[in-house]
Amino acid sequence: MSPVPPAVRLWEDGFARDPYRYYAALRAQGAVGRAELAPGVAAYVVTERRAALDVLRDTRTFSHDPRPWETTVADGSPVLGMMRWRPNALFADDAAHVRYRTTLIDMFDRVEPYDLRARVHRAVRVLVARFGPRGRADLVAEFARPLMALVFNSLFGLPDSEGDRLGRALGKLWEGGAGAAEGEAESAAYVRELVAAKEERPGDDLPSWLLDHPAGLTVEEVVWQVFLTLGAGHEPTANLLSNALSRILGNPDYRSTLTGGARPVTDAVTEVLHHETPLANYGIHYARAPVSFHGTRIRPAVPVVISYGALAHFAGQEPADGARMPRDASHLSWSAGPHTCPVTRHTLLIVTEAVERLMQWLPDLEPVLPRERLSWRPGPFHRSLTALPVRFGPRSPGRRQPGESA
Repeated sequence: MSPVPPAVRLWEDGFARDPYRYYAALRAQGAVGRAELAPGVAAYVVTERRAALDVLRDTRTFSHDPRPWETTVADGSPVLGMMRWRPNALFADDAAHVRYRTTLIDMFDRVEPYDLRARVHRAVRVLVARFGPRGRADLVAEFARPLMALVFNSLFGLPDSEGDRLGRALGKLWEGGAGAAEGEAESAAYVRELVAAKEERPGDDLPSWLLDHPAGLTVEEVVWQVFLTLGAGHEPTANLLSNALSRILGNPDYRSTLTGGARPVTDAVTEVLHHETPLANYGIHYARAPVSFHGTRIRPAVPVVISYGALAHFAGQEPADGARMPRDASHLSWSAGPHTCPVTRHTLLIVTEAVERLMQWLPDLEPVLPRERLSWRPGPFHRSLTALPVRFGPRSPGRRQPGESA
C-alpha cells in the first residue's frame, strides 16, 4: 500500500508568497489532494477541472451544509468564521437555496448598470480627492478596499464614514488568522445594526428591499443574506480590482494597449481570473455519505474545497473532449452549477469602471515596486495583495471630468 502523502498546509506563510508550489504538491496527489486549511483542520482540495465540475454540479452527492463538520472543529478555529453555517444562499441546498438565491438575484436586478456606474465614479472621485494631492498612494488600502466599502455602503443606505469599519472587519475575517473571530463578530454586528436601522426606517436600498421581498425572509435571514452579500462582494471584488491594477501597471506594453483603446480593460480582469483569481480556494462542499471520488475516498464532515487558483494555473494542461479548452472556459472563478455567482455582471462593471476612471484621473500612475517584490496577505481562501504603492503627478479633482456620471 502506498504511503499517504502529508497534508499540504495552506495556512503557512509560504502559501501567500508562492501558492503555485502548494498547488503543485496538491496536484501530485491526483485530482483531489489532502490539505489543512488551519492547524488541525483537514480538507480535500480539488485541483482538476473535471473533478471540480463534478462536485459543483452534483447536488445529490455533495451538500453545502457545514453543520456536521462544525461539530468536529474547535470554537476558536481561525477558519470557522468563513465556513460556519448561516441561513443564507451560500450554505443552503435544494429548495432553501433556491429561495435564498432568488432574493439575491431579485435584489441586484433592481440595481441598474447606469446607477452602479455612477456610484463607482463618485467613489473614485472621493478617493482620488483624498490621496491625489500627495502624488503617492497605496492602491490596496487607499483605493480598492475603500472603494468597495463606499460602493456597498451607498447601495445599503449607509454614509461614507462607515466604510473603514466594514473594510477592517472583513479583512480580519478573510485572512483566517488570530483576528478572524474578532473580524467575524465585528462584521456581524455591523450587519445587525444596519438591518435594525432599515427595519425602523426603510429606504430605497438593498436591505430594505430584502426585508420587503415576497419570499418573506425573517429578520435573521435578512441579516445573514446581507452578511453574505457584503462578505462575498467586498473582499473578492476589492482583490480583483487591486490584482488587475497590479497586472496593468506592472506591464507597460500591456498597459499601453489598454489605455490606448486597442484592448478593453475587461481583458486585464480576465487575465486576473486566469492567473491570480481573488477567491483562490472556496466553493466548499461536504459529501453526504462516504464516496469514492476521482480516486480518493471522501469522508463526510470533511470540507471538499474547490481550488479556483489551482484550476486556472493548470488549465492549459487539461483536455476538454480531446482538445485544448477555449480560453474563456479555462477558469472557474465564477464557480459553476447551482451556486454559480449570480452577480458577475455587477462585479465586472465595478472593477472595469474603477480601473478606467482611476487611470483617467491619474494617467501617469507608476508602480513604486516591481511586481515580483509585492507581498500577499496570508490566508487559505484568497489571493490578495498586502499593498500596491504607486506614484503620480499630484492631482486635486475638484470637479467632475467631462462625461463623468454624477
